[in-house]
Amino acid sequence: MTRTTQQREVIAMVIDEAEGPLTVPEILSRAQQTLPRLGIATVYRTLKLLTEQHQIQAVAVDGESHYERTGQGHHHHFACGQCGRVFTLHICPVDLPTGTVFAGGFEVERHEVTLYGTCPDCRVQRN
Repeated sequence: MTRTTQQREVIAMVIDEAEGPLTVPEILSRAQQTLPRLGIATVYRTLKLLTEQHQIQAVAVDGESHYERTGQGHHHHFACGQCGRVFTLHICPVDLPTGTVFAGGFEVERHEVTLYGTCPDCRVQRN
């Protein structure tokens, strides 16, 4: 059994409290507010461990890994092109049941959707 460290607890808390999946630099920056001496190598080691323990999962947005907690059920993401933040959407904009078969024999097992646009905060600033 792996012992829990303060660093691991803070990193897990940062991910758990986020409005959506976070990049490694975002996790580091937020965790350093509590642990100023936290280093990037510790963040990477912790993310690897938490992923292996199925406490978090990686989500690719524009080819970059973002991390979020597991167990959120079926959901999708919204990436703001202005501020770069990624948000969790607890709605599904695609009515595509598992088992759907497309022409050519492609059978759907699951789907992931990332919508791109402008978040509410950036829309207010723009207007």
